[in-house]
Amino acid sequence: MIKYILGLIIVLALIGGAVQFVATPESWALVVNKQAALSSVQNGVMAIYDFFKALVDNSGQIHAVDLMGEK
Repeated sequence: MIKYILGLIIVLALIGGAVQFVATPESWALVVNKQAALSSVQNGVMAIYDFFKALVDNSGQIHAVDLMGEK
């Protein structure tokens, strides 16, 4: 479970542009902007929370389901 949470945090940080690739003639490097990473993870978590909250709120609109088939 922890692996999935960490993977989600990394994906949100990558999407938010928190990780930059810097190449010089001598070396390659990945630079992490901590403020951008924090902001993108927070925004991503809030978007996921809002999505699931809307999904749960809309589930109450179903009043009845007829499961009986006609014979």
